[in-house]
Amino acid sequence: MNEITTFNPTGAEISNPETMPNSIEAEQQLLGAILTNNDVFDRVASIIGPQHFYDPVHARIYEISAARIAKNNLASPVTLKAFMEDDEGLKELGGPVYLARLAGAAISSFAVRDYAQMIYDLAVRRDLISLGRDISAKAAKVDIASEPREQIVEAEQALYKLAEQGRSDTGFQSFLKAVTDAVNVANAAYQREGGLAGVSTGLIDMDRKLGGLHKSDLLILAGRPSMGKTSLATNIAFNIAKAYRKGVRPDGTEGTVEGGVVGFYSLEMSAEQLAARILSEAAEVPSEQIRRGDMTETEFRRFVDAAKSLEACPLYIDDTPALPISQLAARARRLKRTHGLDVLIVDYLQLVKGTGKGENRVNEISEISQGLKAIAKELDIPVIALSQLSRQVESREDKRPQLSDLRESGSIEQDADVVMFVFREEYYKEREKPGDHELEKMAAWQDEMERLHGRAEVIIGKQRHGPIGSIELSFEGRFTRFGNLIKPWQQGSADM
Repeated sequence: MNEITTFNPTGAEISNPETMPNSIEAEQQLLGAILTNNDVFDRVASIIGPQHFYDPVHARIYEISAARIAKNNLASPVTLKAFMEDDEGLKELGGPVYLARLAGAAISSFAVRDYAQMIYDLAVRRDLISLGRDISAKAAKVDIASEPREQIVEAEQALYKLAEQGRSDTGFQSFLKAVTDAVNVANAAYQREGGLAGVSTGLIDMDRKLGGLHKSDLLILAGRPSMGKTSLATNIAFNIAKAYRKGVRPDGTEGTVEGGVVGFYSLEMSAEQLAARILSEAAEVPSEQIRRGDMTETEFRRFVDAAKSLEACPLYIDDTPALPISQLAARARRLKRTHGLDVLIVDYLQLVKGTGKGENRVNEISEISQGLKAIAKELDIPVIALSQLSRQVESREDKRPQLSDLRESGSIEQDADVVMFVFREEYYKEREKPGDHELEKMAAWQDEMERLHGRAEVIIGKQRHGPIGSIELSFEGRFTRFGNLIKPWQQGSADM
């Protein structure tokens, strides 16, 4: 280790007995190997970038070398001399002669990956020390605007970023990287024979329309009370968790290859009530019978067997009421770090608390929807947030919901990548039952009820990456279960 000086937030170096971890020798050996043999660069480019070097001159040498190699040009002491002749930092180290010394002192390119890993690890340690100092300085400064609870959430967020990315700030990324990521997503969909780019909901028509649940998307699932919002969200959560399979991904990393780990914030129902709904669906025992304990021996055995088979499902429920958006984000981060997290569901948006004091509800809802979109992007997962609709739906002749019905804020519509509405016409038609003496009306009503029975509609009112339209689903109210609707022309193949 070289003798070094401590990092100062102003950018200047100050003498201090406390040292920041670094290895100038490892940086010199790595740069020397690259300047001697440019092929070495490909072996280290995936591990480090210029920002990981402790010495700023070394960072500039690496950056210029990387730019030249990317253009298939030679990076050597002679070619770099032209770019760095006026570099003040290089002059302090002896000028262009220092570049020749680096190349001459390089012992072997064999250990170059080890040097790169060492430089990277030391850079992360320096970031950790800087972060620790920031936390300490903020905690020491008693400020009424910065409460300790908020500081804990901020610190956790910064640590999570560091753990995920190896540095505290990603900043801009090149278009090349963005294009490569887009090609990888398209390739993943192509490998599934034109299927899904995202996580499957387990509902065929919904997957077809959405292309699955895409990473970093915020999906709003809205509806009036009793339409089945929670049931649909629970069904999707159960389908994803049930299909969970871990393995080696196409990029060589280990992780989720099918289904996913699901986090479910149930701000309205208790975890036990939500579990009963899932068990009702899996065991095909009506939820009210489960609640009353009114089951036959066969039903109870089916219920217990379903419970056993679901024990291993990676579905995590948090039923803390009135959870602030900052806490919701912190808990999601913690879940991803400890158990993994592929999909997050929030039931429902209007029950989440903002950081404001509640003077303006519209601003608070706006802050919550922005916060949910930020969680989706930060954790790189789809977030499904349920939302209530305003009462104006009930006063219309056509009860089908539309974007303007989203309650309390237009920002929900603005922040969301997908807005879906759950609509069951059967629910409204049931309340239009004519009197027994109106025989003609009663016959027409019964025909209509027969046509609508067990059917539900999910209306896509907005989709940033695809078409809008309607999805027809089956709905079994007894088991609070949504399913794939068999169309008349599919009837023959279904019976086979």
